[in-house]
Amino acid sequence: MNEQLEFVVRAAAIGTGATAVMDLWGLFLKRTLAIPPLDYAWVGRWIGHFPRGRFAHANIAQAPRIRGETPVGWVAHYTIGIVFAALLMAVWGLDWARDPTLLPALVVGMSTVVAPFFIMQPAFGAGIAASKTHNPSTARLRGLITHLSFGVGLYAAALFSAHLFPI
Repeated sequence: MNEQLEFVVRAAAIGTGATAVMDLWGLFLKRTLAIPPLDYAWVGRWIGHFPRGRFAHANIAQAPRIRGETPVGWVAHYTIGIVFAALLMAVWGLDWARDPTLLPALVVGMSTVVAPFFIMQPAFGAGIAASKTHNPSTARLRGLITHLSFGVGLYAAALFSAHLFPI
């Protein structure tokens, strides 16, 4: 397999696996502590309003629904995970994916919290870093922990990928 194809395959496998780990963490929190995860239909709703020129909402939950918003949101969620995995590999190299170490995965995982804090939450009406939510500190901590789980997922998925596709 040439390196470009290997990069794409590993990014897809690692990003998908890491996103699944993050979703499993969310499911664990929902079942054990009754903490609801993000409704990815809201992501689809947000994206669905882009062609109408609407990029920010006072409250995304009250914005008009978009046809197909749930699948659009979930596809976007996993696509974003793959893009972040590709970014990790672009910075640390394909060799990292072949022989992964924990620190780069955690650095990238924690760095990904920038997107929801400074793009999605303000666009959803929650303010920068959840500043307009009922309990911003709790929302921020949950966001950090969730993205830490994504970093752990990057590492675990990279280990699995390296085992499945040794070079």
